[in-house]
Amino acid sequence: MRNRIVFSDNMTYLPTLPDSMFRLIYIDPPFNTGKMQRRDRFKAVASSEGTRKGFGGKTYQIRKIDSPEYFDKFDDFISFIEPRLWEAYRLLTEDGSFFLHLDYREIHYAKVVLDSIFGRECFMNEIIWAYDYGARSKKKWPAKHDNILWYVKDPEKYIFNFDEMDRIPYMAPGLVGAQKAELGKTPTDVWWMTIVPTNSKEKTGYPTQKPVKLLERIIRVHTNPGDWVLDFFAGSGTTGEAAAKLGRSFILVDNNLEAIEIMSKRLSFCEPEVLGIELNVQLVQPLLI
Repeated sequence: MRNRIVFSDNMTYLPTLPDSMFRLIYIDPPFNTGKMQRRDRFKAVASSEGTRKGFGGKTYQIRKIDSPEYFDKFDDFISFIEPRLWEAYRLLTEDGSFFLHLDYREIHYAKVVLDSIFGRECFMNEIIWAYDYGARSKKKWPAKHDNILWYVKDPEKYIFNFDEMDRIPYMAPGLVGAQKAELGKTPTDVWWMTIVPTNSKEKTGYPTQKPVKLLERIIRVHTNPGDWVLDFFAGSGTTGEAAAKLGRSFILVDNNLEAIEIMSKRLSFCEPEVLGIELNVQLVQPLLI
C-alpha cells in the first residue's frame, strides 16, 4: 500500500483499517479552546504604489489572502475523543507507541481515559513542548506549552531508539567539559522548540501547524525505517512529511478539505494517493474510495 491522504471523518475511515497495523500513532486533535482557529496569510504583489521594497528597486503591496480556519469547540470533548482513542489502541502494533498532543484545557481528562484504555502501566511520559512565543497575559502566567502523552501497547516491547535521538546544547557547557559540550545532551521530557515561524519556508498557513522537527524526534526514536505511521487529525501534514523524509510510510486522515489540499501539495514529493474526493491539485492524481 502506498502513502495515503484520506478525506474522511476519522471514525468512518479508521474501522476499515486492520488491527495492529501501525507502530506509531500521533494525533493532534482540536484542543477545545472555544475559539476560531486561524492563521492569517499574506502575499507580496508587485505594485508601483507598494510600500515594501524588494530586489532591483521593485516595490510591493502586502495583501491578506484567504486562510484556513475552524471553530475549536465541543460540548463534550471526552465523548468526542474517547471512541477515537479506542481505535488508536486497536490499530497499534504490540510494540507500538501512541502520542496524544493537547494542552492544559483537556489533557488531564484525556489521561484518565487513556489510563482506562491502555492501562496505567502503559503510560510512559508526559512531554512538555515549550515554545515561548506569542502574546503574554498580564492577568496570569502566560500559557506557553503543550502537553504530549506517550502510551505504549506493551511496556515490555516498545521501540525506543535511544541512539537516534537528536542532541541539544548544554545550558552550561563549561560545567561538562569540551567533549561533552560538543556532543550535546539528549532531551528530557521538556522540549524547548520554537513554533513554525511566520516567515519560514515550512509554513503552510494552516492553523495550529506543528514543526517538522517535533515529529522527526518522535518518529526517529519510536519507529524503524519502513514502519507505518498514522495521524488521523492530520491538519497540514507535518507527520507525513517527517515520516516520508525518514523512510517511514504514512496514512493521514482529515475531514477538512483545505487540509487535504495543503497536504497534497506539501507531500507531492513522495506521491501519496489521495482518497475520498476529486481534488484540483497539481502533481497529485487522486482516487475515489
